[in-house]
Amino acid sequence: MNVLVIGAGLSGLSAALHLRGQGHQVTVLEREAVPGGRSGRIERDGFTFDSGPTVFTMVDLLDQAFRAVGRRADDYVAMQLLDPAYRACFADGSTLHVRHGVEAMRAEIARECGSVDAAAYEEFVVWLRKLYLAELPHFIDVNFDNPADLLRNPVAAARLVALGGFGRLGPTIERRFADPRLHRIFSFQAMYAGLAPAQALALYAVNTYMDGVVGVWYPGGGWRGVPDAMALAASDAGVAFRYETTVDRITSAHGRATGVRLSGGEHVRADAVVCTLDLPIAYDELLPEVPQPRVAARGRYSPSCVVWHLGVRGAPPAAAAHHNIHFGQVWHDAFDDLLRRGRPMADPSRFVAVPSLHDQTAAPDGCTSLYVLEPTPNLAVGKLDWSSEGPRLRDRMLGDLQRWGYPTDIVTEQLVTPADWLAQGMAAGTPFALAHTFGQTGPFRAKNVDKRVQGLVFAGSSTTPGVGIPMVLISGKLAAQRVGAMTR
Repeated sequence: MNVLVIGAGLSGLSAALHLRGQGHQVTVLEREAVPGGRSGRIERDGFTFDSGPTVFTMVDLLDQAFRAVGRRADDYVAMQLLDPAYRACFADGSTLHVRHGVEAMRAEIARECGSVDAAAYEEFVVWLRKLYLAELPHFIDVNFDNPADLLRNPVAAARLVALGGFGRLGPTIERRFADPRLHRIFSFQAMYAGLAPAQALALYAVNTYMDGVVGVWYPGGGWRGVPDAMALAASDAGVAFRYETTVDRITSAHGRATGVRLSGGEHVRADAVVCTLDLPIAYDELLPEVPQPRVAARGRYSPSCVVWHLGVRGAPPAAAAHHNIHFGQVWHDAFDDLLRRGRPMADPSRFVAVPSLHDQTAAPDGCTSLYVLEPTPNLAVGKLDWSSEGPRLRDRMLGDLQRWGYPTDIVTEQLVTPADWLAQGMAAGTPFALAHTFGQTGPFRAKNVDKRVQGLVFAGSSTTPGVGIPMVLISGKLAAQRVGAMTR
């Protein structure tokens, strides 16, 4: 089959590799001049910033995409294990490191939190592994056609229930550990799912397993090395790429996709189309005659964030890790600000990455590259004027960076707000897509096929299986499986 893939982000590149591995003729259409999508890059004043995700877990899923075309990921991009995965800093001045390896993390907990919580950690890891093995192959790495598919493996479903996967994440963690700092370290990943820990299902502890047990990695040459490597491997395998090419419409006839129309008027024909745009944007801009699915049109979206990229003179504090989480004093109530009140956190927790610690190209000599993220309401919940709110949060972040000991002699900077995410094509102004409520998970999430347009398949974080680097890599593979099923 002749297949078009719209978008050279991670889900589109994953789809292209898996499709080519199936023997299809594949062309990727990308509006930018380079691959990456949300894994973008900013080059300014001698600094290079990764503008998208910063945490890479489950590198075996990346290798799986390369192996689809008979190649290996490590032949194209070097991945460095980060240990610690995170440095967690708390309002009381204490610090905990999320270490790689069960023994190392157990020792960290024993030293900082005591022997009881250290012993509880061993049991916690056993539980996480069981949850992961029940969940990933049966409920994440699969295509669902309807809710009844949840029961196609009743043994796995029963195991998830028995493991408490349908309880709430926050309370589950709190029952296991006495130290409240551990409650935060092992439940903040709920934000990946767009929910407060008290609301997220315990089955989303699978994200904690990916981060804290399997490990966090950093690509050689920065995050941009991943899409560059995937695109090169795909090209080596025979995938065609057309950059600086904007798709204006997905064309169809008699209820079946026939290709795409480009902004210049050219019609590119295809037997199947894989679209990786954010789902509501895809329907509004590329399929205006097809109403959005209800879950996309009326769904609940994850909180958004402000990201501040800084190039500064000076070295980071000696204690800084590649990934640093600075927790505010307030925890549960802070999520109400984001999710219910529609305002920035009064007492925010922030993520600070220091890419120049492991990437010499990120900053000139004597300088540091910083990535500061603060969660904010999305545009559907918060009715804020980001032209004034963005600079206010920027100044607040600057004061805290100074207080935490980071260099702040700014050479260059760029602030990205929810209004900017919307302008980049992200619904509700959030890069984290639809939240993973129960009603927007698995077979209830916006499907990656639409029976009204046969031959059209979706990939990316708005569809199956969801948000996060591992999920979008799987999403591309699942999209390729949908296309493959069309030939049977």
